[in-house]
Amino acid sequence: MLQALLNKQEKLAVIGLGYVGLPIALEFAKHVSVIGFDINAERVTMMQNRMDPSNELPPEAFDGCDIQFTCSLNELREAKFFIVAVPTPVDEHNVPDLKPVLRASETVGKVIKQGDYVVFESTVYPGCTEEDCLPIIEQLSGLKLGSDFKLGYSPERINPGDKLHTLASIVKVTSGSDADASNVIASVYELVVKAGIHKASSIKVAEAAKIIENTQRDLNIALMNELSIIFDKMGINTYEVLEAAGTKWNFLKFQPGLVGGHCIGVDPYYLTYKAAELGYSSKVILAGRQINDGMGAYVAKKVLQHIIQNSGNVKQAKVLILGATFKENVTDVRNSKVADVVKQLQEYYLNVEVADPLADSTELQHEYDFGLVKDIGTEYDAVIVTVPHDAYKKLGNEYFASITKPHALIADLKGIYRGAITDRTYWSF
Repeated sequence: MLQALLNKQEKLAVIGLGYVGLPIALEFAKHVSVIGFDINAERVTMMQNRMDPSNELPPEAFDGCDIQFTCSLNELREAKFFIVAVPTPVDEHNVPDLKPVLRASETVGKVIKQGDYVVFESTVYPGCTEEDCLPIIEQLSGLKLGSDFKLGYSPERINPGDKLHTLASIVKVTSGSDADASNVIASVYELVVKAGIHKASSIKVAEAAKIIENTQRDLNIALMNELSIIFDKMGINTYEVLEAAGTKWNFLKFQPGLVGGHCIGVDPYYLTYKAAELGYSSKVILAGRQINDGMGAYVAKKVLQHIIQNSGNVKQAKVLILGATFKENVTDVRNSKVADVVKQLQEYYLNVEVADPLADSTELQHEYDFGLVKDIGTEYDAVIVTVPHDAYKKLGNEYFASITKPHALIADLKGIYRGAITDRTYWSF
């Protein structure tokens, strides 16, 4: 398989060209012939014109790549090695939404042939690849795993906005349905991952490894968030406490904040869902999720309390939120917990304006029913800085004083202005 790909006798396909799939496709396309498949024709056209719909990659990233972008099943059939990298979100009840990955499995089932390989990268609960996806592929293709095709799982480790920890520089976990599949899949990924490959003993182990990477981070951030609530009641700054504690060599340096995005705020629910299916009710993981999911409402309540105490006229009060993306220096607004803050403030009848130099107003309107203001005004009763975009780090005391009333609160959720705000009331986690 590897040699056939290198000789360009066979092609590799990536199904799903979002923030995970496109970088993988382009990296492989520097070495082998690649088919980039996405069901969204508009996105396909953008990529054909060297544009990344996720705004993560510059046009130069397409240089020197042997890749064809398509939404045609006929063209997809030309591939021999398939990588599935579609989203795996949760619904409004925090239940795993497997529709994208199951539809991708249907796509694979329609095009797979004798001797092909299929590798899933989408984050799922342990067992999903073999128990949910595989039966669909076998049913639609009429082929059987092992005798007709091979299956594998290799969890994605793409970190949006991170230019240091890239696909090539992070150890890649791979797995296969049997020893031969494991070896072949690992050898293919070795083409693009310079940091090395870790071959998991089974597909389930690889799935579980991915799910606990983000569950661990979620729980640690939940601890920081709970500590910030406690320390706020004590009148001490959480970041100062963390700075002091961080002088010990083995102290883990996590920070409080809004936990959104399509990984940390989602993946734990896949694990607890599967655990519940097996008769176990998670306690620690769901406790962490409860804390993190409640931080938007906590922030809104702190702002409301300040306005009531210092202004009193809630319905005429104005609040500015700086930052709408799920993390700093990215354009992605999916599962942004800033939306929770906006919703709660509006339920308190406060007038809310949102600004962000990177987010798309139309996308926000579609996702959350609010857009961005074109121009930042003045006379705000509170300003909430939610994400530390580089553009915001240049702001300071004089700027915030110029756009707010004297009694205003500057709520700096990531502590980037600590010690710098002197003319207004300052608060952070």
